[in-house]
Parts: sequence; C-alpha cells; structure tokens
Amino acid sequence: MNRLILSAAIPALLLGACATAQTGSAPVVQTAERAPPPHFPADLSPAGVRAADDHLALEQVDGAEAMAFVAAANRASLDALTGDPRYETFRGQAEAILTATDRIPAPAFLGDGIGNFWQDATNPKGVWRRTTLDSYASADTQWETLLDIDALARAEGRDWVFKGAACLAPDETRCLINLSDGGKDAVVVREFDLTTKTFIADGFVLPEGKHRISWLDQNTLLVATDFGPGTLTESGYPFIVKSLSRGQTLAQATEVYRGEQGDGGYGVSPVVFRDGAGELQAVVFRRPLDTFNAETWAWSPGTAPRRLSLPDRVDLHGIIGDRLVLTVDQDWTPGIPGWQPVSAGTLAVVPFNALMAGVDHSALPPSRAFSFTPGPRRSISDVRVTDQALIVGLSDNVRGRLAVFSDTPGGWVRRDATVSDNSAVGLGDVSRSSGRAFVSTQGFLTPPTLSLMDVGQADLEVLRSAPAKFDASTHVTEQFEATSSDGTKIPYFVTRPREQSGPAPTILFGYGGFQVSFPPAYKPEMGKLWLENGGVFVQANIRGGGEFGPQWHQAVLNENRQLAFDDFAAVAQDLIDRGITSPRRLGIYGRSNGGVLTSVSITQHPELFNAAVIESPLIDMLRYHELPAGASWIGEYGDPRIPEEAAWIAGYSAYQQLRPDVDYPRVYITTNTRDDRVHPGHARKFAARLGAMGHDHLYYEETAGGHSNDADPVANARRWARHYVYLAQQLMD
Repeated sequence: MNRLILSAAIPALLLGACATAQTGSAPVVQTAERAPPPHFPADLSPAGVRAADDHLALEQVDGAEAMAFVAAANRASLDALTGDPRYETFRGQAEAILTATDRIPAPAFLGDGIGNFWQDATNPKGVWRRTTLDSYASADTQWETLLDIDALARAEGRDWVFKGAACLAPDETRCLINLSDGGKDAVVVREFDLTTKTFIADGFVLPEGKHRISWLDQNTLLVATDFGPGTLTESGYPFIVKSLSRGQTLAQATEVYRGEQGDGGYGVSPVVFRDGAGELQAVVFRRPLDTFNAETWAWSPGTAPRRLSLPDRVDLHGIIGDRLVLTVDQDWTPGIPGWQPVSAGTLAVVPFNALMAGVDHSALPPSRAFSFTPGPRRSISDVRVTDQALIVGLSDNVRGRLAVFSDTPGGWVRRDATVSDNSAVGLGDVSRSSGRAFVSTQGFLTPPTLSLMDVGQADLEVLRSAPAKFDASTHVTEQFEATSSDGTKIPYFVTRPREQSGPAPTILFGYGGFQVSFPPAYKPEMGKLWLENGGVFVQANIRGGGEFGPQWHQAVLNENRQLAFDDFAAVAQDLIDRGITSPRRLGIYGRSNGGVLTSVSITQHPELFNAAVIESPLIDMLRYHELPAGASWIGEYGDPRIPEEAAWIAGYSAYQQLRPDVDYPRVYITTNTRDDRVHPGHARKFAARLGAMGHDHLYYEETAGGHSNDADPVANARRWARHYVYLAQQLMD
C-alpha cells in the first residue's frame, strides 16, 4: 500500500466524462464532449482536489459549521419524514419486530453452556446471558444474566455499546469484554470473571482503540494496538504486536512482531489456534499489505517469527491435527512435494510445518492433505473447523448448500446435509471438542430456522424456528439474470406480489464490494413495511461480491470498478424491460460500500431511478483515503494519489460528478456522527453540494450508534421508519 504520491494534471474534459455503459436492451451513451462538472478539480493531485472542494469544513466531525449544517438538515428531514402520517405506524411496526421476545436468541458455545447477547424494549442496550444447551432447546429457556449493559451504562454515565467478548478456552470463565462509547468501532477492553460476574479489579484493561487481541494464556495477551506516537498506519490501525503480561502496562509490554507503518488493510492481527481441549496449536500473525494481500508469520514464545510460504490472498480457518485449513483467493502452487497447483477459491488442508521456510520436507511425517474446488457459479461461503471434521457452507448460484468433510483412516469423506432450496445457509458458532455447530437457514419469505449439526451424522436437528413477521402469502421470490455491459450474466432475486399487474414500487438493493456475498435473507422490517404494502424487493448479486468466489470480486477492483456500476444499471434496466417496475417506481438502497454504488448510480443514470437511500456512504472517492479509515481500502478502489488511478476514480466519483443542470431524483442521504469506519464527511458534503446546486434532497445524521446501527433497537426502528416513509413518498405516492 506504500505508493508513490505524485501530482497530476489530467485533462478535466476527459475525466468529466462518464464511461459508456450498455444496460440490458437499452444502451446509455454519454459523450466526452460534455463540459466537466463545475466542481471537477482542475488537476487531480491531492492539492488540486482539495482546492476544488468547497465543503471541507464538513469533514470536521464535531466542528461548529458541520454541526450547524447537521442540525438544520435534521430538522428539515424530520419534518418531511416523521411528519408523514405513515411514520408512526412504520416506527411501531419496526420496533415491535426488532424488540420482539419471540426472536431466535443467537447462540454461542460458552464453556459448558450457551451464551447470548439480547436486546429488547426493556433492555435496549442489551444483556449478556447464558443457559445450558438443554434449556436453550426447551420451550421454557432459563437465562442467567452475566452482564447488564443498560445498568452498566447508567452506573458509569457512559453510552456503552456491547461489541462482544473473547473468552479463554477451555473453561471460558475469563473474558475480555469490548465496550464502545456510542457505537464506534474503537472499544475499551476489560477483563471479566464469569464465576463472580464482575470485572476483575486488577485484570487486563485497555484504553479506547481499534485493538487486535488474542489470549495466549491466562496471564498473557497478544495485543496489537496504539502503543504511542508512530505505532499506527495512516489508516489508524496497528502494525506492532506485543506480549502483555498480567500486571503490566502497555508501555511495559514486550514486542514480538513488527510490520511497517506504510502497511495497509485493517492492521496486524495475532491469531491463536487451539484444539477442543484448549491446547495451543499455533500462533500466527497476519500482516496486511493492503486491503486483501497479507503476509502470514508463525511464532512461538521465545522465538523469532517465521514467515509461512502461503499466498498473500488467503483466509485461515483453523488447524485440524497438524494441518492448516485455508481457502485461497488466488491461484497457488504450494512448494510441498506431491502437491499440485490449486486454483483461486479452493479449500485446502496443508501440513502446517511444511509451510515453514527452509523446512526439510523429507523429515516430516506423512500427513493426509486435502483440497476441494467448487465448480462454476459455485463458491465456498464459510468454513468451520472441529477436531474431527470441516463444516463447509457452499453457494450454488447464490443458493445455500452445506457439506461435512471428515478425515477418516480411509481418506477424506464428504457428506451433504439436507437444506431447503432457495435459501441462505449460515454457519454459527462451533464446539471443536464435541463436533457440533449451529446452522441457520432462511429465505426472503421464509423466517430463520436454527438447527444443531453433529459432524458425526451431518444431520440438522431443529432447535428453534422464528415466527413469521409479515404475510408472505402475497408474494413470490424468483431469480433472473441481466446482461451487463461486457456480456456477463448478473443474477438477481425479485420478491414481488404474487398477483402483480403492471409496474410496481420497487426497491433495488446492491453492494458489490469486498467479496461480501448477499444470499437470500429474511428481512422482517422490509416485509412488514414494504411487501405488505404492495412493494417489490430486488437484491442484485453484482460483481464485487463473493457469490461466485474470489474471481467475482476481483473482476471489478481498481480500474475495473465501472463494471460493478454497469452490473447494477443492467439489473435496473432489466427490471424495467420485464415490466416489473418503471423508472417512476424504482428506487435503490445501499450502505457503506453500497453508498458508492447508489451515489454513482444516481449521477450516471438518473433517468432510471426516482429514489435512493444512500446510507453511511463513501462518496468523495478522490479524498476517501484522507478520511479515517479510508486508506485501508486502497486495495479495493485504488489510490487517488497516483495519477493513473486518480483518473479512473474521478470518472465515477459522485461528489465530483454532480451537475446543476441534471434532473436528479430527490435522494435521502443518512449517516452517523459517531461512525469511525466510514467518515460522516462523505454524506455531509454530498448533501451540501446537492443543496448548493438547487437539487431537492433529504439529509439526516444520527448522533449515536456508529457504523453498524446496532446500538439500540428502538433507535433502529426509527431509522427503518424514516427509510420506508421516504421510499413510500417517492415510489408509492
């Protein structure tokens, strides 16, 4: 990620032009003769981009001008949205769903029991609690509260948000609790004792930060964090790992690994692998070079780290016996005798010691290796490792499948579990020692079912089924394909009224980035607030996701990003061509990376849409690397400091491409002041420029909750009500 920073003077006329795109049967052509937008930089150097930006003050998170802008915009948006007669109905319906006590409590194995974090109307901040597996499976589960976050927040006068716990195996009575102030990614860490249900007075405590922590043993942590000036990358993530003993301060911790300050990605991570008995199997450090490429180093206490001969694009899932379980995101030729090259997207089980540089392979004991490569239009979606087998979630044309691969004396054996068709299959927590895992299945119209899998049988034992939260009998789900600008077939799901007649109000959702897949999922608030009112919901599986493996993602990285936008436009046009909807009735929704997608879609194809919910978005793509933690994503989008890369980014960056003379739909932009993952400046500046150009729009900024919007289900209900009131105004009225 350490790249040369150069000044660039690129002809503005060329860069002001959008790429030619063909969508479905109706090509959309935009010519290079058109004058550049009024705020397009005269040159694309960082200084030139800054000089052309008339809203830089809005990048100050709590700046006076920024907060005055937020306050005024919030008042106008709340008047327009909460004043709508539908708002209170939508809010009440969403709150009833998000705080319902008949939801399936998400389980995790915790010691010899089951843990769960639960939020409802009584405890909106939530309680961490536990029970036994038998009690969990019963009709009358008895829960024991471990930590009440609402009570803790009141007692300490802090806006605490629970961000998970890491407990030391095998008994899991000592846990590191992550607490966020207001929902930020940055957390405070405190050691907690499950036997006394109290924080340990002299336990481990880390100040607020974006930490990477693993237990080494009961008295030692491996910590990557902010150790002082010069110990974070430009993205604000750590690149140094230290061993922290009980009773030590961070300043007294011993360094065990160091990357470089110019490293990219999300910071170096110490990973400790243990077997089902809690015995240490291996320690590795993952040193990210950019968003997706990382070195892997093995380490043992008292020794120097040794780099493993693994590809840079690889995901590690665990260790079974003496072998490392991994999936590769690039073609790889292992330097191990007897191993053949494997292709990107392959699951492999490789002798751990054979990956050490300089190892004499002839001295290694024989080890049963294994690899599995899905076929075309298929991919590996998830992997869980037990002491006996691998549980593998598969995607077959964006439909979930489930398989168990067991290491037997006769070789590896595959067994497939029976799951319903047209559904998503999600792997939950796993018990390594017992070989059991939680598995969920769901569809757009089918509520989730939670089952327990035993790898010995590969059968699913249903534990709980969620009740329906909306009337699904009125709708049907179908899968179609659109043809993108380069001829690639793009799958998408349509959930529409069973008796649909003519174009209907339609929400088109997309993401298209970071190899994140979106299989069918039950969205109860969407079903209640949108489908029950006659709406259509569409989910586009455009390139940039992981639905068809790493190649589907890598096809639109960097200079090829325009193809992801073309995919989305092709789906929109295909929906119109099929008569499912019309431009008057078609709206789009995307958040985070989906905010890039939706903002670009509006600026490149305003004729296709009449609404856009642009949430927690990246939008100013020529300055995204300047706004924390944007530089960590350079591997996805490219580096705007490099002239060639700035050129292709400028061709689509919606903030620079806005024009006063284009008829854009009235969009709704929303974000969060405390979002420390995607800076609120993106959304603020886009809204301000729309307003300055005279374009009608809505902007709302929540002041707490962070990027995930999971801090408070009651506040989240208000958020969804605002979304659907806006969409109803634009598409149904």
